Amino acid sequence: MAEVSPSPSAQCASAAFFGHGSPMNALEVNAYSAAWTEFGVSRPRPVAILCISAHWFTRGTGVTAMASPRTIHDFGGFPPELFAVQYPAPGSPGLASRVVELAGSSADGRPGIEVALDQQWGLDHGTWSVLVHVAPNADVPIVQLSIDATKPASWHWDLAERLAPLRDEGVMIIGSGNITHNFGELDFGATSVADWAVEFDQYIWSAVKSGDRSAIVDYTSHPLGLRAAPTPDHYLPLVYIAALRRADDVVSPIVEGIDLGSFSMRSFAFD
Repeated sequence: MAEVSPSPSAQCASAAFFGHGSPMNALEVNAYSAAWTEFGVSRPRPVAILCISAHWFTRGTGVTAMASPRTIHDFGGFPPELFAVQYPAPGSPGLASRVVELAGSSADGRPGIEVALDQQWGLDHGTWSVLVHVAPNADVPIVQLSIDATKPASWHWDLAERLAPLRDEGVMIIGSGNITHNFGELDFGATSVADWAVEFDQYIWSAVKSGDRSAIVDYTSHPLGLRAAPTPDHYLPLVYIAALRRADDVVSPIVEGIDLGSFSMRSFAFD
């Protein structure tokens, strides 16, 4: 497939957050995967997709710049059928270079943010377990942006704001993580949901709807913040998407629910 570059004349694309949960959602037909499919068919085809996945957690920031990213099976203990999944979407070196350009500049005089072009990573399951439903033909170019583990949530908000012009260029921006993600309280056989997970999920959802930057960025100040997200990897993709909201965007719920006892599966979009 020919290289695809962002187009200034393209229709403004969505920014969306997906609570991706278990990798098995890639194979299963359930309320979550069905809602992700509906999201995909109900939006205009983007010229490309930029994904911020919880599963590329790095020191420094990178962006995949290869023409043909590999499918990464970054998990263990799942059935062979899951390891057999391939998501052969093309990459977009042009979009990767545009990400580097936008991150390195700022209209208000803030210092640039260095993003490195990466030729090693690919598409991890935080990306493809969702996109096999959102874009099942694997024919939309996909680029991943890594999450710098050394930076606070406010820094990630700043980086996301710099990437906002991509939406005007027809690039859909996706964050893939979970609002609540505590492996110590995961329960595969759960028949009920944890009250604390419901409470924190509702707190962040209210902040997203109201545009409360402080509540979203300073999530650890909530009494349940560190219980809900003892590590920031799955929470920070939400920060990116929240920062991309425009004043005229409609906030569209995609799906909600608590899976595995305490994992929030909430997904939403700004259009």
